[in-house]
Amino acid sequence: MTERDGSAQPAAPLSGAARELYARITRGEPVGPEDTGALGELVGWRLVIADPERPSLPIALDPQEAGRRRLDDELRDLAARAARIAAIPDLSDELGLHFERAKWRSGSGSEFLAGREQVTARIGEAVDRAETEVLTALPAGPGCEELLGETTDRDSRALARGVRLRTLFGDGVRDDAAAREWAAVMSARGTRFRTLLAPFQRCVVVDRRQAFISDHVVGGDPEQTAWHVMDRAFVAFVAEGFEDAWRRADVWYGDPRRAVPAGEGSRLTDRQREILIDTAAGVDQRITARRLNIGLRTLTKELARLRAHWGVSTLAALAYQWALSPERQRTADHPGEGPRPEPPAPVFH
Repeated sequence: MTERDGSAQPAAPLSGAARELYARITRGEPVGPEDTGALGELVGWRLVIADPERPSLPIALDPQEAGRRRLDDELRDLAARAARIAAIPDLSDELGLHFERAKWRSGSGSEFLAGREQVTARIGEAVDRAETEVLTALPAGPGCEELLGETTDRDSRALARGVRLRTLFGDGVRDDAAAREWAAVMSARGTRFRTLLAPFQRCVVVDRRQAFISDHVVGGDPEQTAWHVMDRAFVAFVAEGFEDAWRRADVWYGDPRRAVPAGEGSRLTDRQREILIDTAAGVDQRITARRLNIGLRTLTKELARLRAHWGVSTLAALAYQWALSPERQRTADHPGEGPRPEPPAPVFH
C-alpha cells in the first residue's frame, strides 16, 4: 500500500499469478525472470523472503501470520482515514470563514475590521484624506482621554483644510466632564455637536463616499469591530440616517446639563421627563437606562435630583407628584411636543 499526492491508495488484492507462484515456491520450484512481478507482490504481502544464497529459491512464510500482519496494517490505515474524514468538516468551517471574509472584502464593497486598533487606524486614514465633511455618531460618547487627544489633532487638521465636522453623541455625554471640555475646545474650532436622547447606531461617514459601521455580521463585539463600507448607495443610506438623527438632536457646545431649578412650575430636562414617564408607568430602571443610553448610576442620580425637587423619598411618591405637576399636564396636552423618541430605524446596521 502506497500514498501518492497526499492520499492513501487501497491495497490491491493478491493476483492469481502471485498465488500460483506462492504454491510453486512451497514446492521448492525455482523462480525465473518472468516471475518478477508476482514475486514483488508476495514480498509486499510478506509471504516470502529472498534467500541471499539462493536468490532463485525464495523462502515461503506462514500465510496466517502474514494475513494477521496485513489485517493490522489495513485496520490502522482505516482508522487514520476515518480520522482524516472526521476532520474535514472542522477544516471546511475554519477555512470557510476566511473565504467568506475575502468575498466580503472583494465582492460587496465592504471590508471587515477585526479589532479596535485597526478600526481606529482606518478611520484616522479616512478622516486625514477627507475633502468636504465628516459625520460621526457615537451613542456612548467620545471615549477615553487618550483617544480624545488623538481625535483632537486629527479633527483639527481636517478643520484647517476646510472640512466640515458634525458629531452626534448620546445625551449622557453631557454628564462627562472630559467630554464637555473636549467638546468646548472643538466647538470653538468649528466642529458642530448635538446630543440625542433617543437610541441611534454608531457610524462615521466621510465625504458621503465611505462609512464605518458597527459589526452585526461576523458576530464579534460591535464595540471592538466594524465594517468599512464603500458601496455608494449604502453609504448614502447611512448618511441619511445620520441626518434624520441630527435633525431630532439638541445643539451642544460642551456646556453641562442644566440643573432642575426650584419651584413647582420649573421646566424639566428632556431626559428627566423621559425618566418620570417610565417611572410612572412602572418600567424597569435597566430598560429606561438602556433606552436613554445612560448608566444605572446616572439614572439613580437623576431620580435623586427629582425626589429632592419635589421633596419626596420614594419612587411612588415621585410618580404621584409628577402626575399632578403642570409639567406632566403640558406633556399630556401637547404630546407631539414631547421628546419621547420614535423607535430607531435600522439605518446603520
